[in-house]
Amino acid sequence: MIDQFALSQAFDLLFSSYAPWLWVIPGLLIGLVFGSIPGLQISMAMAVFLPVTFGMDFLQAMLFLTSIFTGGAYGGGVTAILMNIPGSSSSIATAFDGYPMARQGKHNEALGIGLAASVVGAFVGYILLMLLIQPLAAFVLKIGPLEMVVVVLWGLTLIATLNDSRMSKGLLAGFFGLMLSQIGMSTTGVMRTQVGMPYLIDGLPVVPAMIGIFAASELLRLRGETYLVRDETQRDISFGRILKGAGETFKYPGVLIRGSLLGAVIGAIPGVGSSVANLVSYGEAKRSSKTPDRFGKGAPEGVVAAESANSSSEGGSMTALLALGIPGGAATAVLLAAFSFHNIIGGPSFIRNQTDIVYSIILGNLGQVLLLAVLGLLSLRLLGLVVRVPLSYLVPSVLAMCAWGGYGITGTIAGPLTVAGFAALGWLMRRHDYPVAATVIGLLLGRMMEGELVRTMQISRGNPLGYMLERPIALVLFAVMLLVLVGAPLLRAYRKHRSARA
Repeated sequence: MIDQFALSQAFDLLFSSYAPWLWVIPGLLIGLVFGSIPGLQISMAMAVFLPVTFGMDFLQAMLFLTSIFTGGAYGGGVTAILMNIPGSSSSIATAFDGYPMARQGKHNEALGIGLAASVVGAFVGYILLMLLIQPLAAFVLKIGPLEMVVVVLWGLTLIATLNDSRMSKGLLAGFFGLMLSQIGMSTTGVMRTQVGMPYLIDGLPVVPAMIGIFAASELLRLRGETYLVRDETQRDISFGRILKGAGETFKYPGVLIRGSLLGAVIGAIPGVGSSVANLVSYGEAKRSSKTPDRFGKGAPEGVVAAESANSSSEGGSMTALLALGIPGGAATAVLLAAFSFHNIIGGPSFIRNQTDIVYSIILGNLGQVLLLAVLGLLSLRLLGLVVRVPLSYLVPSVLAMCAWGGYGITGTIAGPLTVAGFAALGWLMRRHDYPVAATVIGLLLGRMMEGELVRTMQISRGNPLGYMLERPIALVLFAVMLLVLVGAPLLRAYRKHRSARA
């Protein structure tokens, strides 16, 4: 399964000189900064620094760009935990329990849990990539739009679980998000409503909407308070408590391993990636938990599930790039540009003829993960100081950053306007106990679902059920989804009934 000779050559390439590692630590720091600022996406950071790689050799360029990728994946979770601001769409589920933990004064533990889960998830993702890159490539080639419909549908089922008091509110908020995703031109070229704004021809900009409904609305809600953490004795940044939180991650080995495996597999599917992986992992952790009512109120296993899947999907997304030459998302598209600049084409011939380079990239990324653990611990003491900043200073500065991030994403006034509109919407939804996360999930996955459904209908010539019977992977995924959705609640009800009788 592993070519021993190529592996030994990979070690020589990486460790015979310090040159491949020169840009790894700067790349991790760039990723942490870009990932933690709302509106500055990881792919944007990689694109900005792509010209820097033109003077590097191929391996050095890959390690620099992937280190930005690795740092950014964790950076987005830091602001999700501390301020309820997901740095990217892949950190949405991290905020569900990370932010309530921070509000309870457990920000040190939450940051430690997030870092440990990220490190383990990324490590598992790259180990699986090294062991299974060729089988995974064959699996990815068999994934079509129907299989992607099932995976996205699995992510959408999380909507129903996001309001413990009334499921109807969660479903209504999710359906509203799905409706919003239909604004603008359809995937078939049919023009739908633009709400009188030509800026919305391509639909609502998802990232500014997410920034507004999560970040800006939460800041508006906090405007009458003094600090993020009410108890003054809990505002300290404790290295010991961060390490305690990191250790607490391993109290949930099942959640950690399941999240890492789900992230790696879902991340390997082009076009789906970490945005769906962390939602599916969080949903499965909640469904399989003996105490699902703790989720959304500061459950550590919620942070473990979200962050492990988010980071392990990074290794999965590299599968399609290295084995097939297909970018799985915006970040891997930038990596593909670096491939072409160095006259290298990913695919089966790349794996067959330059196995040592492939192993060097994977081993280099495993090294980056270990460096992330050290840099993350060192940077958390600085990043965690946000809980000691008075809200009278924090709220206006972060709101300005949100507006700037919205403009940076769209390049037009539509970005800041979307942030402002969704801030007001999020404030109203929170006031009336509607889960804003359900609306974001509907908005995020709605257009993706529509595109894959249209392609499925075109390929199946209007007979999707008959087409599904010819797709064994789709049947297996659908059966597993139904088993999880129906079986987990039944098992939980049986356990409750048995304990009541006892």
